[in-house]
Amino acid sequence: MSKIHAVLFDKDGTLFDFSATWDTWAAGVIADFAGGDSELAQRLADGARYDLAARRFLPDSPVIAGTNREAAECFAGALPNWPIARIEAHLSTAAATAPLAQATPLRPMLQDLAAQGMALGVMTNDAEAVAHAHLQQAGVSDLFDFVAGFDSGFGGKPSPAPLLAFCDHTGRDPARTVMVGDSRHDLVAGRAAGMGTVGVLTGLANQDELAPLADVVLPHIGHLSDWLATR
Repeated sequence: MSKIHAVLFDKDGTLFDFSATWDTWAAGVIADFAGGDSELAQRLADGARYDLAARRFLPDSPVIAGTNREAAECFAGALPNWPIARIEAHLSTAAATAPLAQATPLRPMLQDLAAQGMALGVMTNDAEAVAHAHLQQAGVSDLFDFVAGFDSGFGGKPSPAPLLAFCDHTGRDPARTVMVGDSRHDLVAGRAAGMGTVGVLTGLANQDELAPLADVVLPHIGHLSDWLATR
């Protein structure tokens, strides 16, 4: 691969540690939906593949790498009187104020990449408005050239279309771009787009799951600059 000149990041599990951010958030969302009904709370948790006792998502939860609509569909079976659009809107509103845990201090890491002339982007299966809210909350929104969600008009991962939209927007070559993510969805999309792929272990997928689809698997994105320097 030629020298990398663009990096596209997933958001949840990549820029932000998944468990530290979303496990606690989910407990609050389920309690809010359930309104004190413990049986309903359990049905909601079962639909989302969330362990109420341990307060964590199970590794096979569709919420982990899914879109906001797919997350809403996980809860819908336990909320028959709620239109899916209402559930989705509630999740978006709650997600915008989630307690974010940065996987590494983001601003210095991103500033270092930008200083090297890298184009930087975020492509998440979350909603675009939530992504902007999270990047602003983290104090890094000004460092990205492109931010897209599943609802930005390009589709969601594992389709390569939103990844190629990043390259179109920034004028960068996919072959000199890396997709960085914590899930197989991220890496499948990156491979399909003709990009390099970097897996990180700040989501729920492990080394063995990510390695077949990744050029490298890193503990977290704080190691990315050193790896890029070897390319």
